[in-house]
Amino acid sequence: MSTRFARNGSRKSPRSEYRCESCGFVAVQWMGFCPQCRAADGLVEVAAGGAGETQTVALRDIPSGEASRRVTGIGEVDRVLGGGLVAGSTILVGGEPGVGKSTLLLQLANRVGARRSVLLVSAEESPAQVAIRAQRLGVSAPGLLVTALDDVEAIIAEASRRKPELVVVDSIQTVATREADGSRGSVVQVRESAARLIAFAKQSGVAVLLVGHVTKEGSIAGPKILEHMVDVVLYLEGEGDGGLRLLRGLKNRYGSVNQVGVFEMRDEGLEEVTDPSGALVAAHRSGAAGTILFPAVEGRRSMLVEVQALVVRSNLPHPRRSVKGLDAARLHQLLAVIERHAELPFGTLDVHVNVVGGLRVRDPAVDLPAALAIISSHVARPMPLAAAWGEVGLTGEIRPSSHGDRRLAEATRFDPRLVIRPGSGGVGTLVEARLAAGLGGGRS
Repeated sequence: MSTRFARNGSRKSPRSEYRCESCGFVAVQWMGFCPQCRAADGLVEVAAGGAGETQTVALRDIPSGEASRRVTGIGEVDRVLGGGLVAGSTILVGGEPGVGKSTLLLQLANRVGARRSVLLVSAEESPAQVAIRAQRLGVSAPGLLVTALDDVEAIIAEASRRKPELVVVDSIQTVATREADGSRGSVVQVRESAARLIAFAKQSGVAVLLVGHVTKEGSIAGPKILEHMVDVVLYLEGEGDGGLRLLRGLKNRYGSVNQVGVFEMRDEGLEEVTDPSGALVAAHRSGAAGTILFPAVEGRRSMLVEVQALVVRSNLPHPRRSVKGLDAARLHQLLAVIERHAELPFGTLDVHVNVVGGLRVRDPAVDLPAALAIISSHVARPMPLAAAWGEVGLTGEIRPSSHGDRRLAEATRFDPRLVIRPGSGGVGTLVEARLAAGLGGGRS
């Protein structure tokens, strides 16, 4: 039997556990810090739950209709979600202030509200303030309901009464539950408020969408366990003064991760970009030194981006190394490889590298186009309209990258006159790539 008794025959009380309020780590004894996430706060004592009755069923006997999807009406959002909203799912959306989270979600609520009921909970703005933005965006769906509640129990009661298909809470850091201590936005309140909203979603079958603030480091604020609790984590990113916005899927229990939706910020709101390659390279200047196209792969999607470089003489004792859209440490490594294997010095030169459109590229295959753009600007010699990809090693070799066929198809769709790629039929070293691009020679 699972129930334990003391020596005198009386039932023992459940053993206490100690839990980290940041990441959810559980220990059997108290510690003054969390060994998992290294949080400085001590573990908090909680009562260990006992074993309850469970219902076990065969996986094949579970109806697949329980996880049926319903499209939102915004194709780029449906792409990232894996086909649409899943009933009873919980979605967390994060992003920098001013990037367009509230705008996107208001447009999403409007599309869903055109056919079904949606409850928008605005704990940061009054309904009148929401109406001002809605008028600017042309949002007027008959099924879109707005409330300014900030009490979780009241939100659940209102959602239970209205029975919407989607509940949007903006934001999880500004609501609180009466069942937990602490002020709004504290670790305890964020975790407990999210737990109650998630439980409501599972029990009622209503999809719940939570907006999350971000920290200075760019991660979603609140306990890390919050991202483990929800079903889907989306992140909206883009430069504040730039037009393009990327909606990335960082976690998805109902679909593939690393999917990307592309939007353009306009006066009337966020507009879908169905052909991101065309939008990103529309202003590309062929015949200019220091510019090249790169077929990036985001999830299962390939898009052409423009990589630019500018190398100029410096008057500073320590020349500048400016990079935007790429990893700065990677740029320093590329400069060392170019100087060593292409015999191009950078000791007295400023180097600026930029990915046009405000995008951030994490793909290692961007090494080769960045290196060629730097060399092109250094020798002041333009390349033909070219696309390139490949990872550059420290010994000057060009390593093949994944999704080569997908990159090639996207590059040739725009009919560049020159494609430089690694592998069979391509280049094997940085010197070979430089020669193929018509940028002169160098030692091998």
